Amino acid sequence: MAAFAVTRSRCVLLSGLKAYFKTFGQVKHGAASAAVAQSELQQQSRRWYSVSHLSVQERIDRKRNAALIGGGQKRIDAQHKRGKLTARERVELLLDKDSFVECDMFVEHRCSDFGMEEDHNKFAGDSVVTGQGRINGRLVYVFSQIMDQAMMVGAPVIGLNDSGGARIQEGVESLAGYADIFLVRGRGLIRL
Repeated sequence: MAAFAVTRSRCVLLSGLKAYFKTFGQVKHGAASAAVAQSELQQQSRRWYSVSHLSVQERIDRKRNAALIGGGQKRIDAQHKRGKLTARERVELLLDKDSFVECDMFVEHRCSDFGMEEDHNKFAGDSVVTGQGRINGRLVYVFSQIMDQAMMVGAPVIGLNDSGGARIQEGVESLAGYADIFLVRGRGLIRL
């Protein structure tokens, strides 16, 4: 976010300088000087934009790679040692090959209580894998806030749950209501 903010402020600065040089050039050195100054600033602005675009893409790629390994290789190995698959591995087995499209990969929790605001307590996707895919060619949505999208298109929702615990402090009351709400709101919308 900081790099993006720096880029935006740099662009604003450059556009402000363009306006300043144009005015200054017209008064002191004539319109020709202003045109040259404006042209040079536009080239610098374009060059800066392309460099910042690459850095943003690199940051996105880094975040995506971090999300794909979840809590890290150590945690993946611990799952495998217990004879369990990771969430992404289970989704991959459930759905048709290469049909999974993930949603909300970069979401992080908003809890600031109980030391949760520290970076080592934040995981991309908030430790939940959600998205859409196909089973035997039929569109399905795989778990969480994805329920609303599934109801819009009349597709079933499949939840694959596995947890060593939960952040109970974030709303134990809401957990019990998920299935009830989906049952009521989805009644008649989803063919089984």
